[in-house]
Amino acid sequence: MPPDGTGTRARLLDAAERLFERNGFAGTSVDQIIEESQSSKGAFFHHFESKRALAHSLLVRYVDADLALLQAGLEHADGETDPVERLLAFLGFYENWSGDLTAESACLYLPMVTERDTLDEQTAGEVERAIVGWRTSVASLIRDAYVAASMTNGPEPDDLADQLFVTFAGAFLMCRALDSPEPMRSQLRVFRQLVEALTR
Repeated sequence: MPPDGTGTRARLLDAAERLFERNGFAGTSVDQIIEESQSSKGAFFHHFESKRALAHSLLVRYVDADLALLQAGLEHADGETDPVERLLAFLGFYENWSGDLTAESACLYLPMVTERDTLDEQTAGEVERAIVGWRTSVASLIRDAYVAASMTNGPEPDDLADQLFVTFAGAFLMCRALDSPEPMRSQLRVFRQLVEALTR
């Protein structure tokens, strides 16, 4: 049976992700993606009709992985019956996850959103899918924790959930700028400590 080309497609997407994170969407050419992936122009256009089509597929893949990471945190916290402990276990999951990052780890959302005008509306909307997905799930955890802690004057759950998303994005930027993975862990730890102070 002939190969189905999924390996080549994945190599093209992996190469594009590295290049978009490093150079931005506009600063990356199809030829650079082909060279980085050790592929061919024919292979590129077999899988993607244009660089924009590749960007859409890449962002869909990235958001799917991001939401899978969210689901992993939720499943990790499911063992806790107390809503406050469940929220703290959820946040602790990402502190532990951050130990696997390297200084080269980066967030694809930043370069894609800063060049939003170069992307079609459907592709740009993928970032919104990630934001709303995190906001919905995390805010639900926060609301339950507020009720359990009899809190009536904390930050709005949606706003606090968005702050976690912002913490991830900002910490990725710091990791790159400082050439160290440590800012991710430290910023997630600070966020968890602030939430813990709010709910206890």
